[in-house]
Amino acid sequence: MEQAMDDGGWRGSREGWLEAAYEALLESGIDSVKILPLAKRLKLSRTSFYWFFTDREELLAALVARWREKNTGNLVKQCEAYAESLAEAMLNVFDCWLDKNLFDSPFEFAVRSWALQSPEILAEVQAADQTRMEALSRIFLRFGFDEASADVRSRTTYLVQIGYISMQSREDLALRMKRIPEYIAIFTGHAPHQRELDRFFARHGYRPE
Repeated sequence: MEQAMDDGGWRGSREGWLEAAYEALLESGIDSVKILPLAKRLKLSRTSFYWFFTDREELLAALVARWREKNTGNLVKQCEAYAESLAEAMLNVFDCWLDKNLFDSPFEFAVRSWALQSPEILAEVQAADQTRMEALSRIFLRFGFDEASADVRSRTTYLVQIGYISMQSREDLALRMKRIPEYIAIFTGHAPHQRELDRFFARHGYRPE
């Protein structure tokens, strides 16, 4: 992590300022992502900010880029991951819903909330939605569905998860894992094999009772 120091002391790092902005966004919304409150959070001077960013708008752009790269980028990668069956391909996608390193649901909620007051961010969210659903649709096309079926199944898969996020729905891990085979069967028309579920459960450190 690049850090800077001058005669006035530590200025921190670009990543440090970005992380503080991320935390403020999740805790209190976009109106809390301002230079002076972030400086207080980091215990740095306000002028330190300008060592790394031209202005607040550049910081916000970096925050959006971070969201886009993590949530959309990783979802697309999971859609394109190798799978021997459609059910396994969908389980690859479901990794995103259980692994914050792949898909950050609180970040997603915060950006979608931000979009309610910003036409520019709304456009970013709409573009992300389209990219993600197209990636999901390609899974179904890859396994022999026609375009109309692939479109509807991808939308169903995606919009259910966005509903979970928007409603801030909470399930304990055991209940979520119990429901996942049924979700896979409904979304794909194919029940996952036990060996596919075993691999999926193992990836997430879950042992069915």
